[in-house]
Amino acid sequence: MTLWQTTRTGLTALIVILGLATAVWAGDTRQELAQDSALEQVMRRGVLKVGFSTFVPWAMKDKDGDFVGFEIDVARRLAADMGVRVQFVPTKWDGIIPALLSGKFDIIIGGMGITPSRNLKVNFSDPYEFTGMSIVADKKLAQDMDTLEAFNAPDVTVAVRLGTTAEKAAKNFLPKANLRQFGDEAASIQELLNGKAHCLVASNPLPRNLAARYPDRLFVPLKDDFTKEPIGVAVRKGDPDFLNYLNNWIRVVNAEGWLDARFNYWFYTEEWKALIQ
Repeated sequence: MTLWQTTRTGLTALIVILGLATAVWAGDTRQELAQDSALEQVMRRGVLKVGFSTFVPWAMKDKDGDFVGFEIDVARRLAADMGVRVQFVPTKWDGIIPALLSGKFDIIIGGMGITPSRNLKVNFSDPYEFTGMSIVADKKLAQDMDTLEAFNAPDVTVAVRLGTTAEKAAKNFLPKANLRQFGDEAASIQELLNGKAHCLVASNPLPRNLAARYPDRLFVPLKDDFTKEPIGVAVRKGDPDFLNYLNNWIRVVNAEGWLDARFNYWFYTEEWKALIQ
């Protein structure tokens, strides 16, 4: 055997050994990633911890103090299909992503719009629903205002909830207006009811529900929503197994028509209002 043949044989053997070692290492790495997945932790724990914030009718308390709403239904169904219990962790909206990243809960199911800035911090599932921004306005202060452009003026005060896509939409579409931001939904609504804001920007059905509840004081000036936003489930980064499960779960329940049925119940009927009034 020549020197070249000997060298080539040695190199071939080394490549085979390295290939086997790499395959073993890759297999071990995949196994470690699977074990570290929040999905595996949830299954071992037997409890899915869900972070959310209260938005009508996404999530709210009923007369008995229990949480109800579209997102509550989604979380309960997800946990049931996983064969685990659900634990709800109410969290202030402006701190909900840091709370997820710190491990306070496993997942955010809270009407969270998918945005590039949020996606830098968390991973999103495929959209499981879409929502749009609308305006509910004070009849006295905004009586002659019936276009989006009419609200985009320095002498117009707009109430929004801090850290929401409504806040971002208001900044994008109404940059000239005077924006007042509030840490919770109730405070932003109260600002409008107190006559201190011309309008409130929020995702439907809140604007039309408020107009229906206070017909002598409020109205919806725009015929249609002025945005359409995808809503996704948020999880911590570096967890492809959990994300894969969520995406496939969304496909299944969408194909069943279950998501649309629950969305229509909470957003287009008033049957549920007896639960909270």
